[in-house]
Amino acid sequence: MKSINDILRVLEKQEKWQEQPFQRLLKCWAEVVGPVVATNTRPLSIQRDVLSVATSSAAWAQNLTFGRTSLLLKLNKKLPAPLVDIRFSTAGWQNPSVERKQQQTVSPHDHPSYLGDEISRPGATPTKDVNTAFGNWTKIMRSRSHNLPLCPQCQSPTPPGELQRWQVCSVCAAKQFVKQNS
Repeated sequence: MKSINDILRVLEKQEKWQEQPFQRLLKCWAEVVGPVVATNTRPLSIQRDVLSVATSSAAWAQNLTFGRTSLLLKLNKKLPAPLVDIRFSTAGWQNPSVERKQQQTVSPHDHPSYLGDEISRPGATPTKDVNTAFGNWTKIMRSRSHNLPLCPQCQSPTPPGELQRWQVCSVCAAKQFVKQNS
């Protein structure tokens, strides 16, 4: 029989238990490239030992491409598996998938407009005719809003969560936010 420590040592050597190269790269990126470059770049992924980096402008991408050899040498000293190349591009700078993953997701149940039941009824058959589908939807919306409290401003049926959060419906709240920020 092996001891628990022996088993843990074996597990730690397995790749899935070790820190992934990309995670390690993210930790040392600013240190290796410096603060100015770090604010104008964002590592996106490592695929086939090639690092993809988003840049804030084409000029940054071009300048960093010229200096990528020395950057590769510095990075490879810090990484467990060496990179073979770095690709710089403005693609991914505006809508990075990294930020989308890090954004907090809101459950429908947590949204102030949540009413507690789905729009489509279980077992309902999909309608191919647009007019019939819209008619069915309006009936469902009317039945859902029948017992809802009214917005004090526009008198439209309003989910209680919206009234609790903004004291008015979301449409009236949006109008107030626009007026405040104008």
